[in-house]
Amino acid sequence: MKPFLILQLRPETAASDDEFNAILDKGGLSVEQARRIRLDQEYLPQDLSLDDYSGVIVGGGPGCVSDAEHGKSAMDKQIESAVLGLMPQITETDFPFLGCCYGIGILAHHLGATVSKEQYGEAVGAVECELTQAGRQDPILDGVDERFRAFVGHKEAVQHLPEGCEHLAQSEPCPYQMIRYRDNVYATQFHPEADGNSFEVRIQVYRNAGYFPPEEAQKLVDMCRAEDIRMPERILTNFVRRYKRI
Repeated sequence: MKPFLILQLRPETAASDDEFNAILDKGGLSVEQARRIRLDQEYLPQDLSLDDYSGVIVGGGPGCVSDAEHGKSAMDKQIESAVLGLMPQITETDFPFLGCCYGIGILAHHLGATVSKEQYGEAVGAVECELTQAGRQDPILDGVDERFRAFVGHKEAVQHLPEGCEHLAQSEPCPYQMIRYRDNVYATQFHPEADGNSFEVRIQVYRNAGYFPPEEAQKLVDMCRAEDIRMPERILTNFVRRYKRI
């Protein structure tokens, strides 16, 4: 099987490792069936060819597409530039892509939509999402309940549906929880790979990153332990099953 290219944007090793293992687990992938690139540590190869892969999965990260250029660190700029540099080839060829969390901002920004902190940012926690009519018919959402809970935590959000996209899932605090461009390019605002254990790791890693007051970390950990979130992982499972190729 051609491997899936997994691009990671988290410079914190504990969070990056946990996310990578969660993507493998929920996607049903072995280490040999994935090529992992941590964009905080290495550049994309200049000779990278999408023909060598079954699909591309982009993880989340603490960066924000909407931050002013002067407010971004050199690492943030490097990571964002690398992912955005790959998007023209992905969207023009309709290559299988799943952007998780940060990935929806990358896709929407590339397509010319507004990504900002104006509206729809979400506090760290779990929300109830609802499939749209298009979402109920989409193969990547096969087996996903019409209403399901998912973990979120975002300082920015897509402000309007990008041109050429289908709206697949929504929530009360954020209307654009999942979108699809053309037939094969997907992105979610929520974290399809995250269960309670993974989200607990991230709460500890990012407790001083401005997502929540640090003194609320234990309260959020308790929330993670009380939630039993399994439905979003089917998106990763379905994505891998649909697009894996020899």
